[in-house]
Amino acid sequence: MAEIDIRSIKDFLGIDSFYLKCIIGFIGSFSLTFISIPKIIRVSYKKGLMARPKERSSHLKETPNLGGISIFYSVSIMSSICAYELFSSYIFLFSAIIVLFFIGLMDDILVVAPNKKFYAQIVTALMISVGSNVRIGHFFGIFGINLLPYWFSILFTVLIFIFLINAFNLIDGIDGLASGIAILVCCAFIITFWRLGSINYPMIVLALTIIGSLLAFLHYNFSKKYKIFMGDTGSMIIGFLLSFMGVKFLNLFLLQYPFGTQVYWIQSAPAIVIAILIIPIIDTLGVFMIRIYKRRSPFKADKNHMHHRYLRLGLSHKQVSLCMVAENVIIILVAYFLRHINVHLLLVIILSLGLIFSFLPLLIKNNKSNT
Repeated sequence: MAEIDIRSIKDFLGIDSFYLKCIIGFIGSFSLTFISIPKIIRVSYKKGLMARPKERSSHLKETPNLGGISIFYSVSIMSSICAYELFSSYIFLFSAIIVLFFIGLMDDILVVAPNKKFYAQIVTALMISVGSNVRIGHFFGIFGINLLPYWFSILFTVLIFIFLINAFNLIDGIDGLASGIAILVCCAFIITFWRLGSINYPMIVLALTIIGSLLAFLHYNFSKKYKIFMGDTGSMIIGFLLSFMGVKFLNLFLLQYPFGTQVYWIQSAPAIVIAILIIPIIDTLGVFMIRIYKRRSPFKADKNHMHHRYLRLGLSHKQVSLCMVAENVIIILVAYFLRHINVHLLLVIILSLGLIFSFLPLLIKNNKSNT
């Protein structure tokens, strides 16, 4: 039905169906989020569904934290209308999103035990990797490894999904950061999917629905009067969808035409994906390294995230978010212009830049102290 309606609109307006889906998906997602969030805020205040400041919190007052509901609502509706090919090709995709939505919502309202969230993430990763066969099955020659055994590709894919879902959850500590990084990641994937052909058009539409929703969410996230957080509901869903895009991006280089001709091949594809997702990756790895070095549990919360270091320099939430998004842009551009060099060297450059940016605030602070 959605296909028939869009085609009839296309014929009436004389616009290519792909561009029409992009426009409808973006505007529809933005509008649904923009309209629904004020209602969610009112209900949150009325029912006392608020995020209360904690010891490591960067906020000082109680704030509604159910913005993820609007993100789920708008992205699910508009992507199922405008990118319906994804849900017919990957039948467990929507089911996995629903599982994450409910476990995230329960955590935002009631606080769920970490192990229960972990189990839900395993289930969703298995649904998409086993049920929909969206998995990392090739190492592109990294460490001399190419094709992976099926069982190992499933295990590795599940670990990557869990890592990235939690990485996006961890960077959601200040206003605009998780949303800003996610918008940048979507833009990067849109460009790469566009360059790799029309087979990727549904992925582009999905990315645009996410961007539309997050732009509307940012309006309220930065607001003083109508502030709201996306909560675990939003961060886990966004982390999952961006992980899905990253794995799909890698799989594109393994596709072949009927006569065995490679669609396109670039050995540095894994390094490019890491560059696109570098901020949540390097922040999570950095935090874990510091906790292990201090002989603490890597899963115990603290204030050693990148955004905490920038906040200690006296920057506002908006300034910190812009700085970290700009750093991500720089690393993406470096990866793009150096994409044809040896993949191991490119990985070293990307990770080194990520670590430099991660600890740059400490260097700036020490320099100020010495002057």
